[in-house]
Amino acid sequence: MLVIQERIEAQESWDEELLLTFEARSKSRLRCFTVKGEDVGLFLERGQPPLHDGACLRSQDGRVVRISARPEPLLHVTCANAFELTRAAYHLGNRHVALQIGDNWLRLLDDYVLKAMLEQLGARVENIEAGFQPEHGAYGGGHHHSHHGEADFNYAPRLHQFGVRT
Repeated sequence: MLVIQERIEAQESWDEELLLTFEARSKSRLRCFTVKGEDVGLFLERGQPPLHDGACLRSQDGRVVRISARPEPLLHVTCANAFELTRAAYHLGNRHVALQIGDNWLRLLDDYVLKAMLEQLGARVENIEAGFQPEHGAYGGGHHHSHHGEADFNYAPRLHQFGVRT
């Protein structure tokens, strides 16, 4: 089994490749297979952002492993104007939906209930298959309800770099 425990900077060349859905890229512990079929065990540091398309890892035997976003069923949302797109994003955000944001479009994992809601709001919704890379969120520490000073769950929020696109 190829054991991977380390994230590294993106590399121009790599030895192996993992094709993973967004859900799989969000896990710190995962058993999966390279595109060549080799068994892989991911044991990454917990509490880190999801792996993004193009990220690289180093295996215990020194090989560089590139992460690629596996195409998955998505809803591609466009609207007649910026107000309607902002309104659609508001309603999705109010439901804590993971969103990929592009120039004049939104993408989310396929969901027939959300698709109906978006169409009711007047959005154009197209079913597509593509890699999904949603916004990570403004705070990197995760969500919890601890009180200030509780050592087990207290953390200083790490702000997301707004406007940075990968």
